[in-house]
Amino acid sequence: MTIGTPLSGSATRVMLLGSGELGKEIIISLQRLGVEVIAVDRYLNAPGHQVAHRSHVIDMTNKQALKNIIDLENPHYIVPEIEAINTALLAEVEAKQQSIIVPSVKAVQLTMDREGIRKLAAETLSISTSAYIFARSVEELKEGILSKVGFPCFVKPTMSSSGKGQSKVMVESDIEDAWNYAASGGRVNQGVVIAEAMIDFDYEITLLTVRSKDSHGEIQTNFCEPIGHRQESGDYIESWQPQPMKIEALNQSKVIAKKVTEALGGLGLFGVELFIKDDNVWFSEISPRPHDTGMVTMATQKQSEFELHAKAILGLPVDTSLNNAGASAVIYGQHDAKNINFSGVEEALSIKGIDVRLFGKPESFKKRRMGVVLASSENITLARENATKAQALIIPIIK
Repeated sequence: MTIGTPLSGSATRVMLLGSGELGKEIIISLQRLGVEVIAVDRYLNAPGHQVAHRSHVIDMTNKQALKNIIDLENPHYIVPEIEAINTALLAEVEAKQQSIIVPSVKAVQLTMDREGIRKLAAETLSISTSAYIFARSVEELKEGILSKVGFPCFVKPTMSSSGKGQSKVMVESDIEDAWNYAASGGRVNQGVVIAEAMIDFDYEITLLTVRSKDSHGEIQTNFCEPIGHRQESGDYIESWQPQPMKIEALNQSKVIAKKVTEALGGLGLFGVELFIKDDNVWFSEISPRPHDTGMVTMATQKQSEFELHAKAILGLPVDTSLNNAGASAVIYGQHDAKNINFSGVEEALSIKGIDVRLFGKPESFKKRRMGVVLASSENITLARENATKAQALIIPIIK
């Protein structure tokens, strides 16, 4: 393949639909390869807007608004980065061969809907998952939990990210509140929620899986070293790489990840989430794009998950090798305010092996991810300790 010159008639154009902190890093990686990037998001001055060649603010669920932007920019590739997108229009765009949808329309439609991806994994591919039901009313949810899923369980919207709308249900009296919270927390109100049985697992991982072309143009699947992570209410707090695993569990994880990503098709990086107990592996979820827990790869790998995604999208060979152990820790806004400031960055950076990314979001919320601390070290124990220590030094303040 050839890559043109940005802002010229020969430019290779990529449009990101969703331009948060992950999109920002993808944009930077694409620009390093000479790609012209257009960032689209639902709010002004999103992190990706600040580094793209051009930016737009629209409701991406609005079919006509999205069509107008695609027709205006005529991108060669469209990279969906969030759930709240009119995927029916993307299907039309792909059918007309107007743009390449990354990794594919099938992948985007299935993975942005927990119902679609869970049924693909459990029912079509016969991959082990937790017991689950989908419900379209609080009565249906109650019946499904009582008859099949049991307690404790998790109730989630079918379309959401970063734990939004997720709750743990311990007893029958929790079900109605869980329904209401899931209905309000989804990116798109589908009127459908999933209830999943809680698995007794030792730990959970993200296995970053890359479908790319080798030097001969053949599609191949490569894996990064497994990433361990800790979550609270479905939102990641810290991650580390590599997660120690038994070889049998790791091999099973790779088999599952390859099976699911091959079924979805296309080129790019996928974040495959899995539960592990001894040698047993259960599929949880998959994102057809870089994963928030994978931000640690900016401190650990020869090519970060963002560089891998950018290269894979363009059909270029990739390198998933690990340089060193590392960890990440989230910096929350801690305030509901605009124009937030951060103190303690210099103290944090004085710790050996520490780096910091502040995302530049124009508005802070108490539990909004505003930045991340990255730690490189000789082992994950020290990396996690240093990341947590540096995180505590960075204080969001209102002036």
